[in-house]
Amino acid sequence: MAHRMTVMRIAETLSGITPPEWMKTALLSGAACAYLGGMAVLGVFAQLSGDLPDPAQLWEQSRPPSIQIIDRQGRDIAIRGAHAEAPIPVAELPHHVRQAVLATEDRRFYSHSGVDPYSLARAMVRNVQAGRVVEGGSTLTQQLTKNVFLTPEQTLTRKAQEMMMAIHLERLLSKDEVLRLYLSRVYFGGGAWGLEAASELYFGRPPTELSLSEAAMLVGLLQAPSAYYPVENPDKAASRMRTVLSAMHRQGLMTDAALEAARTAEVSVLRPQTNDPAEYLIDHIWPELERVAGVPSQDMVVQLSMDLELQRAAHAAVNAHLDPDRGANQGALVVLDDRGGILAMVGGRSFRDSQFNRATQMQRQPGSSFKPIVYLAALRAGLSPWTTRTDAPIEVDGWAPENFTEDFAGEMRLEDALARSINTVAVSVNEEIGRDAVVETAATLGIADLHPFASLALGAQAVSVETMARAYLPLAAGGDLPRTYALQSVATATGTPIHDHVPSAPERVLSADELRLMNRMLVRAVERGTGRRARVDGRTVAGKTGTTNDNRDAWFVGYAPGISMAVWVGDDENAPMDGITGGTIPAKIFSEVMAAALADQPVTALPQASEPDWARRQVEFRSLLDRLSAANAQTEGAGDSQ
Repeated sequence: MAHRMTVMRIAETLSGITPPEWMKTALLSGAACAYLGGMAVLGVFAQLSGDLPDPAQLWEQSRPPSIQIIDRQGRDIAIRGAHAEAPIPVAELPHHVRQAVLATEDRRFYSHSGVDPYSLARAMVRNVQAGRVVEGGSTLTQQLTKNVFLTPEQTLTRKAQEMMMAIHLERLLSKDEVLRLYLSRVYFGGGAWGLEAASELYFGRPPTELSLSEAAMLVGLLQAPSAYYPVENPDKAASRMRTVLSAMHRQGLMTDAALEAARTAEVSVLRPQTNDPAEYLIDHIWPELERVAGVPSQDMVVQLSMDLELQRAAHAAVNAHLDPDRGANQGALVVLDDRGGILAMVGGRSFRDSQFNRATQMQRQPGSSFKPIVYLAALRAGLSPWTTRTDAPIEVDGWAPENFTEDFAGEMRLEDALARSINTVAVSVNEEIGRDAVVETAATLGIADLHPFASLALGAQAVSVETMARAYLPLAAGGDLPRTYALQSVATATGTPIHDHVPSAPERVLSADELRLMNRMLVRAVERGTGRRARVDGRTVAGKTGTTNDNRDAWFVGYAPGISMAVWVGDDENAPMDGITGGTIPAKIFSEVMAAALADQPVTALPQASEPDWARRQVEFRSLLDRLSAANAQTEGAGDSQ
């Protein structure tokens, strides 16, 4: 009332003053501009509103979207989403559930009209200060309209439509109805849309029974469901939960004592109930799915590069051959096609028991399965498979590597040294050509950030199983190194494309000569060397075993035409295994899975270099010298006996 009286007094005072002509002109011009500007704004809003959907669809779309996941052949793998139960009314939820949501997502929810000018202004200031977009300023109602009606594109047109729809919804629905719809549609990670689905997934009970700490953890997921996924990232999820609780405390929604009790309360998250062989790969692609498709607002079909039958065979082979009695408690495996598509991925023996993906999230020393990279660098330095070096004691920087058999065999070809996994020759070659050359060669195969240590030749620096499968891929793909991928396509249920994998031009990393020479050496390692258990009947396969100190890690990494595979066996606690080497369990797993992968493929040979005449004559000459030496020794022995 005081403001109104002040305005009236000012108006009465001004009414007695006759303005000059220039002021009249300015006022008229300003009024005309304001009128025209207003008409223009109304025209723009009218045009934008013509594309807006009917808000009544909110009630028709109360079911969260269904995500159908299929393999490369179109076979069903899994379905996510589609929680059919009606959302619980807000009034029936515990007060702390609603408070946690509003404290972090929209603290002025019950006072704004769908758009919050204060939040928009605050977001603008913070974005300018940061030099990038760090805050959106959207209200809970705007988020709802975006998730249900609009595309995830970041354009001014879409933002304007979002605001208009939010204001319109607030006129049609009550605040509690908007909040109820929001909670039924928002994504909580793990394939759970809606508060009901998330509460059942993570805690095994309805949201009406959630504790304060549990509610805060669920609300914390809304910011970044993949980053705070409590099954895989419990520490990050707990940290985010404490952030939500602190926000509630700052807003006066809980006492100091309640905050301390909630921050220290133990929150137990249920393990997934499924043990499907495909779960590790589904988990692996989910962050990328969210990136390319946003939070799904309609039913979708997601196609993976996976071959479902091969995936099942891989999972069965790993579980059949692991031997806990000898310390081989866990295994991991990745199979790639020649375009980089992940055909199969095993992240552990049981997804139900452990969601930690040992194929992508774990890094272990590859042991001698790294040696082919040393020998590839040697080929580039001018050596050949027929170059001879001596298996003898060697010392480098005070370090004296030994062979697995703890003896020395003397002079031998490099191809035999690789096949027999002779450590001393690998280290000697590594020093001869220069460690930096090996680091550079590894980088061309996708193994980055290695250090030029003396132990580099023996695979003493940790890598992931997926990285090793990709490093061998050029040998299977004719010298090309494509990027790996698992998400092949995303489309709506009606067939409208959302995302299609477009392969980048593969990088040529091996010449034809290098390919033939490496194939010769690694086929020999399987047929005559430590990898004999990896042989596949009727097929030519190649690869290399790897075993680290005290048998803590056992590997077989190998390939056939068009297919690369890495297999790891070990223990999560890095404990030693009893007699498990790369040539035992990993090689057997490789053989079974590769046989399944090649079952429907035509028989194709790996191009191999032929032994040159000079190398064959060299062997014949050395054999002759050995026979003469033996004969002389026999003659001298006979003379001594006389």
